[in-house]
Amino acid sequence: MKSLFKCIEKLCMIALFGIQATFAHAQSDVDLGTEEGRIGYSIGVNIGQTLLAQGIVEGLDLDAFVSGMLDSLNSETKLSEEDMFAAIQIFQERMAAEAEAALTGNLAKSEEFLQMNAGRDDVISLDSGLQYIVLSSGREDGVSPTTSDSVLAHYHGTLIDGTVFDSSVERGEPVEFGVTQVISGWTEALQLMKVGDKWRLFLPPELAYGEQSPTSSIPPNSALIFEVELLEVR
Repeated sequence: MKSLFKCIEKLCMIALFGIQATFAHAQSDVDLGTEEGRIGYSIGVNIGQTLLAQGIVEGLDLDAFVSGMLDSLNSETKLSEEDMFAAIQIFQERMAAEAEAALTGNLAKSEEFLQMNAGRDDVISLDSGLQYIVLSSGREDGVSPTTSDSVLAHYHGTLIDGTVFDSSVERGEPVEFGVTQVISGWTEALQLMKVGDKWRLFLPPELAYGEQSPTSSIPPNSALIFEVELLEVR
């Protein structure tokens, strides 16, 4: 019973979207000139952004959701607890199936891209699955970092469709990090580079984030592309 209400409580947070879709005219009644209004609005935005990032609102019948939320507040629910529990189970199973389909589909796209990319004349492919292009070279006697070093580098990261998900170049500030404190594809590539080198890395999912993406901007099982410029070894 408690698990049922926890699920319902989680779904109730989606009310912000349902209310906006169903009662859009109420937007003009929000008073952001008061402290209470700003607090409520800010918490609502925070919850909304979280739910969007988790993909929970996709495919949800928002009108039915808002109706259920209001009925719950009035203690007049139209379904039994057993029926609601079964419905929530269906919702969870759908989400799990969609997540599994995304994993499989993204992996297939990544493998196809890397297979085609490996056929390019300028691409160097290693046994680990790492692929790279040398865009520019530093000094031949330049230093290469080891696993005990930190480095200063500029980078620009994109998905295989060109979508930018992170870029120190766009922020205008290089980043310092330990050679072993990054994804394994970076750790391998950095030890092959010399100061002044600029490479374009093509990382298969297993050398990037695999199925456990740290951010919604990187779908699970994504091959990633990075332009990396090694500025210093520290």
